[in-house]
Amino acid sequence: MLNILSVFLGGAIGSVLRYLISLLSKKYFLTPVIGTFFVNIIGCFIIGLVFGLVLKSNVFPNFVRLFIISGFLGGLTTFSSFNLEIFELIKEGKIFLSLAYLLLSLIFGLLSTYLGFILSGAK
Repeated sequence: MLNILSVFLGGAIGSVLRYLISLLSKKYFLTPVIGTFFVNIIGCFIIGLVFGLVLKSNVFPNFVRLFIISGFLGGLTTFSSFNLEIFELIKEGKIFLSLAYLLLSLIFGLLSTYLGFILSGAK
């Protein structure tokens, strides 16, 4: 039961934070794409860091790992929103922007995951 509550609480926090970041992104950048991009990159970094720390020394009890990875990061980073935004850009005829967003998200996401993993000290 503790595991389920951990995922539930983490997911709620991550989802609300994602929503607030989306609102700020619309306000300051006139599009939610920038907010989703940064949320996904930060999420990739955090998941790499936590994954590395778990492998290195298992510093997190299972319910904390579930809270962070499955809950918080699952709620915060939204691959479905990412895909919908790319689809909308294509639909609007913004092909170059959609491809740039796609490639930069994948490249920086992978690099951020790697950086988080390296900074965790795991091998």
